[in-house]
Amino acid sequence: MIHGKKVVVVLPAYNAALTLEQTYREIPFDIVDEVVLVDDAGGDDTLSVGAKLGIKHLIQHEKNLGYGGNQKTCYRKALDLGADIIIMLHPDYQYTPTLIPAMAHLVATGIYPVVIGSRILGKGAIEGGMPWIKYISNRILTMAQNVLVNQHLSEYHSGYRAFSREVLENTLWEKNSNNFLFDNQIMAQCIAAKYKIGEISCPTKYFPEASSISLKNSAIYGLGCLGVSLRYRLHQWRILKYELLEI
Repeated sequence: MIHGKKVVVVLPAYNAALTLEQTYREIPFDIVDEVVLVDDAGGDDTLSVGAKLGIKHLIQHEKNLGYGGNQKTCYRKALDLGADIIIMLHPDYQYTPTLIPAMAHLVATGIYPVVIGSRILGKGAIEGGMPWIKYISNRILTMAQNVLVNQHLSEYHSGYRAFSREVLENTLWEKNSNNFLFDNQIMAQCIAAKYKIGEISCPTKYFPEASSISLKNSAIYGLGCLGVSLRYRLHQWRILKYELLEI
């Protein structure tokens, strides 16, 4: 715990058997109380690896629900466990677990109820091997989103996030997409609810075993993100209601 607050790390997994142990071994259990592993009907032995590591809370989807659907299961379980601070960490070892204490402290002390591990702050993305096309696309997309939602974030697309319990109890994330667009929708919800969002620089690693989406799916995702931000702006101007932002 930190300041008497229970910390739960959730691992949304899909074919993460090769990287799960390395990720899990670096989780700082001096402050982390529980770990939840959700396997989204992958084809490998992720759950078996998790069981051998001693992870108590193992959940397997009978069918693939998508990245957003996986997060929903993760967050429901974390809240059921009484989590005060929920940290999403991808088990593909793309993000370093050693930043968990810093992210958790920012939430526990009330400085930021939402914290993003940003690959763009500093040179973490490029040094970690992020392809230039993805880096440039990320920068352009983030710039456009910042204009639309009136923020100054370095990126909206990191999968390393920490939330206070209050945030998850007061946003409509259950209604979000079951695909990758979930991440952008929950960010829009946090901004609409006026939750402050903090960022810390996060080194990242790109290697064959790390998860990635295709160029085609990346383009579809990018257009979807712009759509979320545009609908946020229209909602704020009271031109077109966006039901996901209703409190």
